[in-house]
Amino acid sequence: VQLVESGGGLVQPGGSLRLSCQASGFHFGSYCVGWVHQAPGKQCEAVASVSPEGTANIAFEMRDRFTISLDNAKNTLYLQMNSLKPEDTAMYYCAAEPRVRGYYTYYLSPIEYNYWGQGTQVTVS
Repeated sequence: VQLVESGGGLVQPGGSLRLSCQASGFHFGSYCVGWVHQAPGKQCEAVASVSPEGTANIAFEMRDRFTISLDNAKNTLYLQMNSLKPEDTAMYYCAAEPRVRGYYTYYLSPIEYNYWGQGTQVTVS
């Protein structure tokens, strides 16, 4: 399993970014995949995730600004972030964990993921 993030950067408040996570070594249909962020001095927090069946979940405080999606043909997971705020500044990680289909596991806490990318920095300033 390999996860490679891209798309982070410096953006002004109110701006947008789209993060990408190129996945290899597994199929989305057998994994819960998601985005986790960690701000300086803070714990990792789950941002958004998708179940093996394709059910999406986004953290409540970001639900009106962020969208998670995946492209099965490209084996890529995306996080579209709009109306960015300074408090969104963090390292964003793509994460994956195998899950059996049929249970609609659309949320995992960060500690439950065993596969992680290297992260991509998002700075809103």
